[in-house]
Amino acid sequence: MQTVVLVLMILVCFNFMLKQTYSKRWAVAAISVACALFTGFMWPYAIEQSKTQIADWLANPTLMLDTSVILSIEVCLQLSFCMLAVHMLTGGKVKQRTLWAYRVLRWFPGFLIFPVLFSTLVWLIFNFPGISFSVVAWSMAAVVLVLIPLGTVFLRWLLPEKELRLELMFLTNSFTAILGIVATVNGRTAMKGMGEVDWSAFLGLILMVIAGGLLGIMIRKYKINRLK
Repeated sequence: MQTVVLVLMILVCFNFMLKQTYSKRWAVAAISVACALFTGFMWPYAIEQSKTQIADWLANPTLMLDTSVILSIEVCLQLSFCMLAVHMLTGGKVKQRTLWAYRVLRWFPGFLIFPVLFSTLVWLIFNFPGISFSVVAWSMAAVVLVLIPLGTVFLRWLLPEKELRLELMFLTNSFTAILGIVATVNGRTAMKGMGEVDWSAFLGLILMVIAGGLLGIMIRKYKINRLK
């Protein structure tokens, strides 16, 4: 479970950095300052945590379900940005509401980076005993302040094509969503298996699929005839 959470944290950081490649320089600087200040000022709360408490959190199904909901919301927003960005690049003239939705999603940096920063700060405090907590926190804040702009510039240099970055961002966010489901299950099944098949429900599903298919064909033929 800890390995899954660690991979999720890495993916969140990568997605966050990749999203910053679509922001202006002053926006990247503002986000970097916000993340650095958050890291520096959170050390009084970070020292109150313990390894046992964190392990209990990871084993808490309710907390993991809540975390999965937040993760799913952010992933949906990032995937929506990817699809709108592709539409902006290939769709030509777009509606005004589509343009506003794209701008809002473009300026949305993601909020999962803050729990990741907090977790990293807790880990550093655990692994550097004897050093002042504030020194550890503000040292990490300085690293964050420098690392985010440098990482953004590096990704723009490594992946200069916007289309390639969008495709990679879509894939990594999809993988993040899958890992979020795995972390939520945490070795348990959501429901008990059934040894018998509910044939009435199965027949009803087949009828719904057939009815939906026929309705789609009728709508398609109606549109084609209308265009003629």
